[in-house]
Amino acid sequence: MKHAVAFALATSLLTSSVAADEGTSLMEEGAKLFFRGLMEEMEPALRELEGLADDIEPAIRQFAQEMGPALRELMETVEDWSAYEPPVVLPNGDILLKRKPDTPTPDALPAPGAGEIDI
Repeated sequence: MKHAVAFALATSLLTSSVAADEGTSLMEEGAKLFFRGLMEEMEPALRELEGLADDIEPAIRQFAQEMGPALRELMETVEDWSAYEPPVVLPNGDILLKRKPDTPTPDALPAPGAGEIDI
């Protein structure tokens, strides 16, 4: 994506420099100089961002591999996300997904406490 934007900008600048030789207005020349300066100023930040993306990529891939199946299962289990309040994280790390009070409980879900065994 970054490369496509940089390529498009460079291409437009090159085509505008060809037009500059044929006689352009001061506004066109000013815009060309502005964009050239902007590219020179942004280049270090874009390279740093690209390096950061390269550093983060393995962690994101690992997260997707480990959490992907669990998230897919959760997405299949919950049919309507609008029926739930935002998640709440408890101090012990548990995450609660509370159903909004005004939504009906689906019949397919087992009753609370059903299937639990005291050990």
